[in-house]
Order: sequence, then C-alpha cells, then structure tokens
Amino acid sequence: MTVRVFAGALFAGALIARAAVAAEPTPLDPAALAYKLPAQIDWKGDPAKGQQSAVLVGDPAKPGLYVMLVKWLPHNMSRPHWHPNDRYVVVMSGVWWVGTGRTYDPDHTTPIPAGSFVTHFAKQIHYDGAKDDPVVLEIVGEGPATTVPAR
Repeated sequence: MTVRVFAGALFAGALIARAAVAAEPTPLDPAALAYKLPAQIDWKGDPAKGQQSAVLVGDPAKPGLYVMLVKWLPHNMSRPHWHPNDRYVVVMSGVWWVGTGRTYDPDHTTPIPAGSFVTHFAKQIHYDGAKDDPVVLEIVGEGPATTVPAR
C-alpha cells in the first residue's frame, strides 16, 4: 500500500469515526437499562464540610444492598471509625488516603490511586480522606451503613 493510499484510508476512517460520534444517539429502552450522566448525579452534603455523597442504588440507611459515590474534597479526612458490615470500595478518581488503627495520623496514611479496589472489613478501625486533591469513591455495601466512632 502506498503512503498516499494509507493516508487516504486513515483520513476516511477519521471522518467515519467523527460522524459516528456526531450522530444522534439511539434512544434506549428504559425497560432494558437506566443511566445517569455525570451532570445528572444528585450529590448531597455541604462541600464546606469536606464530603459529599450520591446514592446510586438502594438506601444505605436500610437493610439491603446499596451503591453510592463519596466525594472527599481536598484536605479533609474522617477520624478513626468502623462499620458493622464489610464495604467494597473502588477509587474512581484521585488518590484516596487510608490509615488504620485508633490513632489518627494523616501523615502515616497509604495512598490508594484511581482504579484500585479496597475491602473495608467489618468492625475494623480505619480513617480516610483526601489530601491535596479531591477523590471520588464508589462504595458497595449491605445496609444499614452506619459509621461508629472509635473510642
């Protein structure tokens, strides 16, 4: 294949790809799936308090499965605490800083980067949050999802 033909094929492929992106999306059957775009996610909580959350599925306050997003804003961390049930966490964006034990020491936390998976084991003491940049977590658990301060 000559360079000219190869370049022409690349250009044609780029035009086709661009047309596919620019085309109107095909309506989806709401009986088959539901989705929310980022702008449609209903974040709750006061950003001034350093954390927001959005429940995607279920109700963390009631028995049963729940899925939620938690957004830690920069320079905010929880104090040592535990949860009565296991929780499964995916770091969606940013770096999540996690420590274990009763002694709160943000300088001795472990960075967990985006794409990581973490299990919070039931009744084990930990603390967590964000340092210089925000972090978004997806948390899946079994409700009721309570947070118990470590004493």
